[in-house]
Order: sequence, then C-alpha cells, then structure tokens
Amino acid sequence: MSYRAPVAEMRFAMEASAGLDALGATPGGAPDGETLTQILDAAADFAGREIAPLNWPADRAGASLENGVVRTAPGFVAAYRRYVDNGWNALPFDSAYGGQDLPWSVAVAVQEMWQAASLSFSLCPLLTQGAVELLAHHGNQGQKDAYLAKLVSGEWTGTMNLTEPQAGSDVGALKTRARRDAANDSALGEAYRIVGTKIFITYGEHDMAENIVHMVLARVPEAPPGPKGVSLFLVPKFLPNGQRNDLRCVSLEHKLGINASPTCVMAFGDDGGALGWRIGQEGRGLECMFTMMNNARLTVGLQGIAIAERAYQAACAYAHARVQGRAADSASHEAVAIVRHADVQRMLLDMKSKIEAARALAYSAHLSLDLAARAEDPALRRYHQLRVDLLTPVVKAWATDIGVAAASTGVQIHGGVGFVEETGAAQHYRDARILPIYEGTNGIQANDLAFRKVARDGGAAAHAFAEEVAAIEASLVASGDADLAAIAATLGPAREALARATVSVVASAKDDPQAVGAIAVPYLELFGIVAGGALIAKGAVEASRRMRSGADNAAFFAARIAVARFFADTALARAPGFVHTIAAGRGSAARMAAALA
Repeated sequence: MSYRAPVAEMRFAMEASAGLDALGATPGGAPDGETLTQILDAAADFAGREIAPLNWPADRAGASLENGVVRTAPGFVAAYRRYVDNGWNALPFDSAYGGQDLPWSVAVAVQEMWQAASLSFSLCPLLTQGAVELLAHHGNQGQKDAYLAKLVSGEWTGTMNLTEPQAGSDVGALKTRARRDAANDSALGEAYRIVGTKIFITYGEHDMAENIVHMVLARVPEAPPGPKGVSLFLVPKFLPNGQRNDLRCVSLEHKLGINASPTCVMAFGDDGGALGWRIGQEGRGLECMFTMMNNARLTVGLQGIAIAERAYQAACAYAHARVQGRAADSASHEAVAIVRHADVQRMLLDMKSKIEAARALAYSAHLSLDLAARAEDPALRRYHQLRVDLLTPVVKAWATDIGVAAASTGVQIHGGVGFVEETGAAQHYRDARILPIYEGTNGIQANDLAFRKVARDGGAAAHAFAEEVAAIEASLVASGDADLAAIAATLGPAREALARATVSVVASAKDDPQAVGAIAVPYLELFGIVAGGALIAKGAVEASRRMRSGADNAAFFAARIAVARFFADTALARAPGFVHTIAAGRGSAARMAAALA
C-alpha cells in the first residue's frame, strides 16, 4: 500500500509530451533542469514519506463531528502543518502574495503526487488553490490584501459553496439569500448577511487551519431567477476582528469513499446572518465562480490519473508477489508469479497506457494554461486559452473515467483479496468513484464540450487541435521507426474519425440539441482517446530520438514507445467505431425517449 511517485515518467510527460520548453520564451520562463529535479524529488519524498502512510488508516478512522467541531483523521493536522511549513501550497502563485511564481506545468506534477498519496488529504489544498485563483482574478484589492497571502501559504484554507439540496448541479436553482448590511462595508467591499444551507462542502469545517474562507453563491433580494440572479460572496469562518462568523457545520456525509475528507452540510445565518462581502458584480457570481470551478475541474481530472497510478502500483506489486498457476509458455508445472500470465500483463499494460495517455493530456492542458497567461504574442495567448478551454472538460471527464476503470482493474488483478479492505485495492476503487460526479458530472462535462467548446465556435478550436494531431502523425511517419509508423497508421484513422464526429456535432447542435446531448459522452470519450493517444505518441517520437542519440536509460525510453504502441493498438484502434454511434445520435435520442417513456 506504499506509493512511489513516478518522477521520471512525470518529467518525461512534462517535457516530451506537453512541451515544457515552450515556456522558455515567456516572461519567467521555466525552472532549469537542476531546480526541476530538486522540486520533483523533494515532493516525491514528502508525498511518499509524510502523506501516503496516512491514506489507509485515515480511511478507517474518517473524520468526526463533535459539538460543532470537525476532527480530521489522526496525522492529518501534523502532516498539513509540515506541508504548509515547507511551502508546498505556494508553488504556482504570485510572489506578491508569498507565492513562488512557478508555472502550473510544474505544479501539476507535484499536485498529482499529493493526490496519489492520499486523495482525502489532497482535497483540502485543491479547494484552497481554486479559492486563490478566484480571488486573484475577481477579488477587489482589499479582499486580496486581507486573504490572498494566507490562502497562498495554506495557513488558511478555502472552500466552494455551490450545491443545495433542491438544486444539485442546477446552481441557478439555489435559494441561499444575501441581504445588504451597509454598516459593515469596508475595504473588503459591500457587506451582506448570508442565510441558507449548502451541502457537499469539502473541508467546510476542519481542524487543520486557523481560518476557512468560504466562497458562497447566494441571491440578493429581487434577483432574477436562474443563473443570472446569482452573486458570489467571501464569507470567512473568523471575521477580520477575530470573532466567529454565523456559520457552522451541522453534519458530515457518510460516503462510499474519501472517508477522511470531511464533506459538510453547512448552515449560514442561524443567528441573523453570516457576514460576507460580495466578490465581483451583482448577478455575475456564477461567472466568477467558474474561475474556481475550471481550476478544480482540471485538478479533479488529475485526481483520476493519480488514483489510477496508485491502483496500478498496488496491482503491479501484488502481481509480482502473488504466486499462482503455471506459465503457459513453460513446460514446467512450477507455480509462477501471476505477472507471468498474459491476461494479467494485459490488464497491467492497459492501466499503464491509459495513465500515461491521460497524464500527457493533463500536463499539456496545464502548459496551455501557462501560455495563455504568459505568452507575449496576443494571438498565441488566445490560441492557448481556447485550447485549455477545449481540453478542460476532456481532462476532467476522460481522466476520471480512467481512474475508476483502473481502480476496478486493480481490484480484479488482486482477485478475491482485492475485494477485502485490508489490501487497500478496494479503497482506491471507492475513492475513485466520486471523481466522475463532483465538480460537474461527466455528462455535464460532455455537454460543455459538445455545445460550448465545439458547436459554439463552429468546431474551430477542435479542428485546430486536430491539426496538432496531424503534425504528430507526420512526425511518427518521418521517424523511420517501425513501432512509430504503426502508431501513425492507427492515429490517422482515429484523427479522421474525430474530425467527422466534430462536423456531425456542429451540424446537429442548433436544429437537434437532444441528439447532440445523446452522443456527447461518446464524443468526449473519442476526443480523449485521440488527444491522449496523440500526446503519448508525441512522447514516443522523443523517446525514439533519445535512444538513437545514445542517451542513458534506453530501457526507460523503450518502455515509453511500447506503452504508446499498446495504447494505439487497443484504444486508438477503437476510435473509428465511435463515428457510427455519433452519426446515429438523432435516432438514438428518439429511441431512448421511446424506451424510457
């Protein structure tokens, strides 16, 4: 049940698949090789030594609520304090508020380590980083001065308060109220009293930080119905004068997984109203909150990769240790480790190839996040902003589906003992299952991709990405390597399938949105397969180049090519089959409506 961060594979994905060197021409650049090595090695040590050992016992212990006080699992408070003291929370943030100004392209690998070490523990900094991004983009100067430095360091933590019992994912249906309290106006902005109940609030109350800064969506009086009537408010647990605010955790959810992460029902305003200050313009709250949500969606996608990696490492270790049955390729009747069995090898390689494809895609999306902010050419900034917008729902949904599938395969490799909690395989599966649900279900992500990110611009961003895939395909062919040529032969039809599917989505979006909704999920899956396959193929080209140049560790580079080839043979090869499903969307929608009537 131990965890060892795959630093070499992470760095390879960062440099070869994502293209970290593109940051060299931007203000701030990228850390030099020695600095990058120090960061990744230190983070790997902290994740493996400090956080990972807490994962299984924390799942057993869970979080508890006593007399309004939430106690986290044993070890979490001390580990979080060391996390803050070592400056890990501050990596990608503005040095003006105590950050280290590192690119997200570097921070992404470090965050994957926290999440793989313990999904429950990592959820606290995940929400805090989103709160930092939200305030940095939308807060007024008084709010930034009062809260950003503490949030950047991690001394204070942040939350996202959207969901209500009657609203679920329909945030526009929320009922939490906000009334003006001009007597408390200050440099923080216009003050309000917040009254309402929020559910599913991750780390809404805990004992790991001195203060918790809640980002709360609520309605002002006379606000119009729907999303345009929602405003956003900063509501701290402790007010600037040190007094406790009028908010509390009334219960903790009993969940399938992530048991050590306190998921709170929060009550605001039991004693007249929790004091908060509006962020941004009235009625623009959901727009502001999307900054935090999009940050969280990319990071949740990363969680899918992280839990898949953790499940893979456990399954691989078990497969090497478990002796059962004889090898099919041997005349001996002596029992062998199950890793010798072809089907176990297939399952492990399936996990491994999907992890590397999803990691390449997530790291590439984070590179675009950096270039959208740092590139000096406005046209390049716009290109990468459109690219990260396009890829965000794919990273969130496709990578989290991979996380669930890999965790399930991990249980399968363990066999009967995988169904027993003590091995830890079951925990990975339970923890992974929330990922396709929170931060917008994967169905919502698929609709976002199809309608907002593809149909809205006539498929321009999707077709621009397809041109990237075509360039990778050309580099595979030009390499002269037989394995790379085989990958190209599979990538080409997959790219063409995605192009045809994109045309179909754009054509149907206006006149038959129900049909597009019916095929949005397979369209997103197709997009993920093609994008992830192309980006690990890009890495395979670099691996081949390094092998030809006589670089050390040829076995490592050969493995990257083998993994990319396996993904092409087993995943990319399926891509053309999606075209029929997507083309049949209109009929599928009608049949579903008839069958479910």
